[in-house]
Amino acid sequence: MAERFPEWSEVVGLDLVRYGTTADAEEIRDTAVAQPLLVSAGIAASLALFGDLESAAASADAVAGHSVGEFTAAAVAGVLSPRDALSLVAERGRGMAEASAVTPTGMTAVLGGDRSEVLAAIEAAGLTPANDNGSGQIVAAGTLEQLEALAAAPPPRARLRPLSVAGAFHTHHMEPAVKRVAALASTITAADPRTRLLSNRDGAVVASGAEYLSRLVSQISSPVRWDACTATLADLGVTALIELPPAGTLTGLAKRALRGVELLAVKSPEDLDRARALVAEHAGAVSADLEGQA
Repeated sequence: MAERFPEWSEVVGLDLVRYGTTADAEEIRDTAVAQPLLVSAGIAASLALFGDLESAAASADAVAGHSVGEFTAAAVAGVLSPRDALSLVAERGRGMAEASAVTPTGMTAVLGGDRSEVLAAIEAAGLTPANDNGSGQIVAAGTLEQLEALAAAPPPRARLRPLSVAGAFHTHHMEPAVKRVAALASTITAADPRTRLLSNRDGAVVASGAEYLSRLVSQISSPVRWDACTATLADLGVTALIELPPAGTLTGLAKRALRGVELLAVKSPEDLDRARALVAEHAGAVSADLEGQA
C-alpha cells in the first residue's frame, strides 16, 4: 500500500506520508492539507480491506461518506478513479482554505436539546445548520459574531462545543470554492456507481455518476444531511456498517440511530480481519427497494 502514496502525493501536491506520520496537529488543521489526507487514508484502507476497488464495490451493498468522505465513497463505488478523487479533493481543500480566509468563520456542534428548538436558535443567530448528523447532533456554522450570538442564547437543554476547523464549511461562505472545483470537475468523466451510493444532499441513492459528481461540487456550500443518509441505510435494511479511517465518529452516531446493526470502526491494520469477516457475513443482505432513486 505504501507504494501508492508517492503517486498520490504528486497528484495533490503534498507529501502525504509526512503529513500522515510526523506532521503536528496545526499543520494538519489546514483544510488544504486535511482533505486530501483524509481521502487518501480512506482509499488506502479500502484497498487494504478489499484488495482492489472493483472488489470493494462488489462487496459493499451501499456506500456513503460524510462531507469530504463523499470523495472516498465516490472512489470506492467506482464513480471516480483514485487520481480524479484526489485531484478534486485537493482543489476543494485549496478553494475552501481560500474562502475561509475571506471572513473569520467557524463551526459549533450543538449536542442534545429539542430538534426544533435547536434549529430555531441556529436560525435566530443567523447561522446555517451545516451538518445535520442526527442522533441529537447538529453543527452550526457562520461568522464568529454569529457563533457568539448562539453561545449567548443557546437552545434549552443543549450543549455547545466549538469545533477546531478552518471555516464555515457547507455554507454560502464556501461559494468561491464551488466555482473553483466546478471548473476542474468539468474536465472529469464520472462513471456510474457499481453499488448503491448515497448523497449527503438528501440521503438519496444516486445511480448516475454525472449526477453524483455534480452533487459533490454543489455540496461544498450546502448542508450535509447525514441524518437522511442514516435513514436511507435503515430503510435499505443494512445489517453491518464498516467505517473507514479516520474512523469512530460515524459509528458513534450509528450506535443511537442504527440500533441492532453491527458496527466496526477501522482504526488500525489489526481491525482488517474483523472487517473482512463482517463483509463475508453480511454482504448481500441489503434490499433492492431503494436502488436508483436519483
